[in-house]
Amino acid sequence: MDVLRPPLININGRIYRRNIVKEEHYEEEDFSYVGPSEGEDVAEGETCDGHFIEQTDKGYRCAVDVPSVLYKYIIGKKGETRRRLEFDTKTTISIPKPGIEGQIVITGSQKAAVSSAVTRVEVLVESFRKKQPFTHFLSFPLNDAKVQEGFQKFKDEVLRQCSQDHGVSESIFQNPAKLHLTIGTLALLNDAEVRKACEHLQECQTFIRDITEGKPLPLEVTGIEYMNDDPAMVDVLYAKVNVKDGSDRLQMIADRLVEHFVSVGLMVREWDRVKLHGTVMNTLFRKDTTVEDAGGAGRPTPSEREAFDARNILKKFGSYSFGEFELSGVQLSQRYSTDCSGYYSSAGSISFS
Repeated sequence: MDVLRPPLININGRIYRRNIVKEEHYEEEDFSYVGPSEGEDVAEGETCDGHFIEQTDKGYRCAVDVPSVLYKYIIGKKGETRRRLEFDTKTTISIPKPGIEGQIVITGSQKAAVSSAVTRVEVLVESFRKKQPFTHFLSFPLNDAKVQEGFQKFKDEVLRQCSQDHGVSESIFQNPAKLHLTIGTLALLNDAEVRKACEHLQECQTFIRDITEGKPLPLEVTGIEYMNDDPAMVDVLYAKVNVKDGSDRLQMIADRLVEHFVSVGLMVREWDRVKLHGTVMNTLFRKDTTVEDAGGAGRPTPSEREAFDARNILKKFGSYSFGEFELSGVQLSQRYSTDCSGYYSSAGSISFS
């Protein structure tokens, strides 16, 4: 990092300087307030956006909801981050014990000091939240019985006809019970955040039913495609999914869902449009059968996976039909989980009808 030109972050119109401090187990990011945005007047004792600062007999107090997994980033190595925040803002920061969900409580004699401390805690939380692995994802299930049967036949024929091609093995095929389209990923760090995500999913019910006209979407899963430029060195092979009437309603639903979840801060936008694809082969499965397809999120480096030669598969099965079915809804699926049907456990869902 160029110390003369440190990276800046804008939080609610205020500009903060990001200082990276190497720690033993993680990188601690310290954010120093460097003043208001151009043209902004900051009133003394201003209340933080979204947080109520109450007056008490001893001064002022504000409680901030923070998932317990993020406490360590507010505390810092041997408590250094908390002490620095308390010293800089002239406040006291009380944090629950590790593993206990609760609120971080900030107290101080001046309202403006508490407001400043709350903002700095929020900046730290937001920064380290982005580094957490995703825990849930919005999905369109493709595990209809007919599609599973078509997938199994595809797998058997590929292994029978193409098993001599480089890298092609049974281990890289998707579990048929978990066939799906990933819409977007979320890092939900406690039960409260899961409930919040479920509530926001329910808010999408109206616009989704407007798009589907209150009916399941008839889909066809036909054709395969690959994600990189060289068909001889492929990591992911996926089935193409389309609405039978040729409309883009499935794409519209996916894009609107991502737009909504990005707007409420539960999802990070990676692409202008959702790349809808039903993974059928993935080289990540070769080493870890629990891997979920994340639509490109958290992609490993090429050295961590062995690509396969898909040229014969594409030539022989390029227009393969996995089957047709009616998609009835969208699910908030939990990573690393399995329900009684073999699909991912659902934290919440909405139907198209």
